[in-house]
Amino acid sequence: MKKISICLISFTFLFILSILMILGGLNFLFLDFSLIIEWEILSLNSNMIVMSILLDWMSLLFMGFVLFISSMVIFYSGEYMMGDLSINRFIILVLMFVFSMMLLIISPNLISILLGWDGLGLVSYCLVIYYQNVKSYNAGMITALMNRIGDVMLLVAITWMLNFGSWNYIYYLDFMKNDFMMQIIALLVMIAAMTKSAQIPFSSWLPAAMAAPTPVSALVHSSTLVTAGVYLLIRFSMVLNIYLSFFLLMIGVLTMFMAGLGANFEFDLKKIIALSTLSQLGLMMSILAMGSYKLAFFHLLTHAMFKALLFMCVGCVIHNLKGVQDIRFMGNLMVHMPLTCISLNISNLALCGMPFLAGFYSKDLILESLSMMNINIMIYILFFLSTGLTVCYSFRLSYYLITGDFNFYSFHSLNDSGWIMLKSMLVMLIFVIFVGSGLMWLIFPSPMIICLPMWMKLMTLMVSILGGWMGYEISLVSVNWISKTLQFYKMSYFMGSMWFMPVVSTFFVNYIPLMMSFNLFKSFDQGWNEYFGGQGAYMNMKKNSMLFQFFQDNSMKIYFILMVFWLMILMIFLFI
Repeated sequence: MKKISICLISFTFLFILSILMILGGLNFLFLDFSLIIEWEILSLNSNMIVMSILLDWMSLLFMGFVLFISSMVIFYSGEYMMGDLSINRFIILVLMFVFSMMLLIISPNLISILLGWDGLGLVSYCLVIYYQNVKSYNAGMITALMNRIGDVMLLVAITWMLNFGSWNYIYYLDFMKNDFMMQIIALLVMIAAMTKSAQIPFSSWLPAAMAAPTPVSALVHSSTLVTAGVYLLIRFSMVLNIYLSFFLLMIGVLTMFMAGLGANFEFDLKKIIALSTLSQLGLMMSILAMGSYKLAFFHLLTHAMFKALLFMCVGCVIHNLKGVQDIRFMGNLMVHMPLTCISLNISNLALCGMPFLAGFYSKDLILESLSMMNINIMIYILFFLSTGLTVCYSFRLSYYLITGDFNFYSFHSLNDSGWIMLKSMLVMLIFVIFVGSGLMWLIFPSPMIICLPMWMKLMTLMVSILGGWMGYEISLVSVNWISKTLQFYKMSYFMGSMWFMPVVSTFFVNYIPLMMSFNLFKSFDQGWNEYFGGQGAYMNMKKNSMLFQFFQDNSMKIYFILMVFWLMILMIFLFI
């Protein structure tokens, strides 16, 4: 019991704090109230080090959601990580992760944002390499290096902020929105957000980070690490000019489409859901680029809920299947694990935008708002295609896991016996069902009336039904799917490997510099440098010393010859 006690203490503390934060956020929302607290840490003569804290409805609600999900994940970890000898270290790492996220959320100051941002990057590295093997180390390294790009961008943004006299960016956003320097800062922050939220071309670290334990994945992919970039851009949304917005829109839509395609070709259970997160992040980024920051924030909150539940269900399945993650080994789990499968199905349907679940309120509103906006047809088509692909891979996943034959290679019994895991999942399930409508009424108190032709109104539903049917058709060819894909191997490899992004990001980062350095090492360090440097000097000195050794060998002949030479030289000098 001693090992679970830290889970219970952390869970209780975070849960109570999350309820207080959510209530505070709702209060601030009703009153339309914001609060900036400045805490003077140190004052030396006229220099002050001040920690600023921004409390408004957005930061409080988001903190409440993050803390609630974290509390459930820690409670869930009590059973999932029960056999782990260092569970205390794991829980402390998760708490540090949550604390870094809190620091990032409440900061109106770029310096304290960098502290939270860097904290997330460093602790995520520790969590990704938690299972210590080569795959985890590689995944941790690519995660850390990709996030370092974002850290550098933030550091450069901090130096640019020196032009304004303070690092509290929140004061300058409104009246400096058309200023050239503010646009540069917005661009730097945007690139930083793209690295953290894994947009193209920084996408390859997100599926790789699945090497972390499943409770960490539930936390990272729902409300912390990957959403940090979206949250920061929501704060900076008012200063994005038309060019930056269009660039972000293109990147967001392409990421969404690429992740949707990749997930349909993937067989690793956790990677499918990681790619689904990537797709949703693309959706948030693109709607944010079109100026609807409230819609992006709304989808951020609803997505956090159903994605955390989805990962918890997946964790339960993996836990019961003794660590196997390949969906081809699963099947007919509805019979063995009914409660887990019900939760999985509901969270999957919420992800697809099933009416009256959490995802429906945000996704449907986003797609209908998009239909009212003045955008080109390409982006419009890609949006709806990506929505169809989301439904397609979700249904494919459900068919593989829940129906068909049980393909696992051992005969151990499967059941829903993990009551600690089930309790946390069922609490999350209640929130997934009710949080969408609740937040909709709170964030948009007056209903958004969107008038569209009938075919455009029904387009979302039609695309979803079509995607679900496609998912069913794909699941039917599960047995001979590999031989089918061999007919168009190059295309399926291209789509299944995220448009070669992991290859590119590791090949250019690792292979080319390593080969160049190897060639330089061979030609310079072990070539010319050795010939004219260390080895050459050594050989010359060795030859000379051997010659001197020969002369100093006390040989009578050498002694007489040298004496004769010396006398001859002496005579020459005398005659001259």
